[in-house]
Amino acid sequence: MNTLVAWLNKYLGAEIAGLFVFLFAVIVIFGLASPQFLTPANFGSIAFQLPELGLLTLAMLMPIISGGFNLAIIYTANICGLTLAYVLQIHGGPDAPMWAFVVGVGAALIVGAAAGCFMGLVIAYIGAHPILVSLAMMIFLRGLGEFLTKGGDISNFPAYLHPIGHGFVLGIPVPLLIFALAALAWHILLGRSRHGFSVYMIGSNVKATAYSGVHTKRTLTLIYTLSGLMCAVAGILMLARFNSVRVGHGEALLLVTVLACFLGGVDPFGGFGRVVPVVLALVILQVLSSGLNLLGANQHLSTAVWGIFLIAVMVLRWLAGKTKLFSSRKG
Repeated sequence: MNTLVAWLNKYLGAEIAGLFVFLFAVIVIFGLASPQFLTPANFGSIAFQLPELGLLTLAMLMPIISGGFNLAIIYTANICGLTLAYVLQIHGGPDAPMWAFVVGVGAALIVGAAAGCFMGLVIAYIGAHPILVSLAMMIFLRGLGEFLTKGGDISNFPAYLHPIGHGFVLGIPVPLLIFALAALAWHILLGRSRHGFSVYMIGSNVKATAYSGVHTKRTLTLIYTLSGLMCAVAGILMLARFNSVRVGHGEALLLVTVLACFLGGVDPFGGFGRVVPVVLALVILQVLSSGLNLLGANQHLSTAVWGIFLIAVMVLRWLAGKTKLFSSRKG
């Protein structure tokens, strides 16, 4: 075991190695506690449940790395799903042609990007705090969605949407493939592009970044535009998964996206964070949720466990920081 941990530390880094070890421990514990846990059906269920949370977490990731926040991710996803649903409904509902779906997806992506862009412009050019701006956008989108739907839901969509939410490609769930592609795009964007470099710089010190010649206002606007765009992808996937759209769907996921980011090593004050550890953190949280469900735990207990988990992560990071400080002074 020590040899395996040392190998993981060497080739993957201590952070990713620690998450892998923790994931392995969780799987072993739940595997021993419930014989149904280590079954293809359970892992298939995890693979279908993970992507919507994963996409919303990616939408939260970039703003947090930049030192900001996006409280509107859930309702942005909902309003984008409603946009697609509206286009399908006016073109025949369950009989809507494929071109209507393409138009609806385009409209949903535009709505998501526009919502994010508006937040980014207010944050960048007016200087308002991201929490306040995204809170205002969250309230606006929630009210707009409830006004348009009268608090109900929209359902009964074309059958060709079913493979998007429930299909397989080479044995891999389509939603998981969508999330994997989105995570890869975010990994490349943050780690291999000028925009990604600017995001980390802004998160570390926005004033110093502006003095270094980076167009911080344009970068901030793009950060929230991309966040809104990822919310739109999540909203489209949720529509295909549940064959319905309603305002407020997935409300409980907001804080879980923040938990996944922090568990994945993202600095809550900005400036540091990577996609791969966050993806591993998402897997850990989904495995925990699945294991608790199989053991018959109440959903509210799962939420409580996630909260305790976040506190434990903060304590462990504090202890790790104190240990490093002590070691450096001793040396």
